[in-house]
Amino acid sequence: MEPIKANEINDIIRRQIENFEAGVTVMEVGTVIKVGDGIAEVHGLEKVMAGELLEFPHEVRGLALNLEEDKVGAVLFGDFQKIKEGDLVKRTGRIMQVPVGQALVGRVVDALGNPIDDRGPILTDEYNPVETIAPGVVDRQPVKESLPTGLKAIDSMVPIGRGQRELIIGDRQTGKTAVAVDTIINQRGKDVICIYVAIGQKASTVAQVVKTLQDFDAMSYTIVVKATASDPAAMQFLAPYSGAAMGEYFRDRGQHALTIYDDLSKQAAAYREISLLLRRPPGREAYPGDSMTSLPVIETQAGDISAYIPTNVISITDGQIFLEGDLFNAGIRPAINVGNSVSRVGGAAQIKAMKQVAGSLRLDLAQYRELAAFAQFGSDLDKATQAQLARGQRLTEILKQPQYVPMDVEKQVLIIWSAINGFTDDVAIEDIRKFETELLRFIE
Repeated sequence: MEPIKANEINDIIRRQIENFEAGVTVMEVGTVIKVGDGIAEVHGLEKVMAGELLEFPHEVRGLALNLEEDKVGAVLFGDFQKIKEGDLVKRTGRIMQVPVGQALVGRVVDALGNPIDDRGPILTDEYNPVETIAPGVVDRQPVKESLPTGLKAIDSMVPIGRGQRELIIGDRQTGKTAVAVDTIINQRGKDVICIYVAIGQKASTVAQVVKTLQDFDAMSYTIVVKATASDPAAMQFLAPYSGAAMGEYFRDRGQHALTIYDDLSKQAAAYREISLLLRRPPGREAYPGDSMTSLPVIETQAGDISAYIPTNVISITDGQIFLEGDLFNAGIRPAINVGNSVSRVGGAAQIKAMKQVAGSLRLDLAQYRELAAFAQFGSDLDKATQAQLARGQRLTEILKQPQYVPMDVEKQVLIIWSAINGFTDDVAIEDIRKFETELLRFIE
């Protein structure tokens, strides 16, 4: 073997130096100094951004919410019980984002966009940040297209337009979810992607909603985002943001999206829990200070719509559908209180036929309820009053509708027109449903 010459050694060393790459990655890390109840306090992340995604051990993710002088308060997503004091935390340099795209349609996902329906991974390489700047006033079009719910009482008196935010508000067990699910079922064949965000509900309740959507072939155009009562408060807080990000993907591509938040009362409670754990200053009722079609749902206590969360949500939506427990218990379903329900911008999107037919419907029902209350105290009523009461009873009966049976707007117009013009006056109350069925069969 020939000895290596000095100049060859020199060349080898030069090439090694020229080809050398420093594979050093500089990463800002911090240390967990306190953890509990899904909240972690981290020291050492001096340049972290508000809302930045953080990496904890055991594939747990966190969201930086509180930026203090010497520590960062973060909420934890995932199995936070594995995190302990002294663990290292890494910055990711990116804001919280969730997977979006057509691949999510028909799937059930958690608040982070991970599939939880045992149907394999979701194949998408597109992501949307959970918090984005909303389009400005100049970029928005006025609400001018109708979004029919299939419910006669809503489409006639509280119409909803595409791009509107209409609140569904009412006590427990008054049919709020039923209105939302019927609206989703009615979008079949209408080129609308629906996102149903379940927040703080029982897992069995969400499973029943998913089964109903599958039975009516509505999952083919629906995404279900699930954050149940057993999930951490952080997941319940994040779920509406994730649902909105998924809907914005379709909106930005010229498609129509309908997002339902069921219900935001639970998200507000989760946010309050997180804020109190982060030691944020409490405000009224211990809550912190604070353009797609959306149907947020709010649960009231004993019909009190003047509480903190109902009044706040009413102020930022374009109207509300108020469901009343007394009407529900009286068999009037959907149990819509017409007097307290309003659609501030949906009237412009209502089709002309419905606007013409239902123009006097709200007034007729209001007068009927006033007369009905008066008639309880006296039996000597003139014929005109008796006729008005009879007409009101039939109008109320016409507006009743079984669950999961949304109706085309054309059929709604026909039925309401027949009732307003007296064609049901001679029909017995118990035969109204039969009259409705036979009228539609005759027209078809």
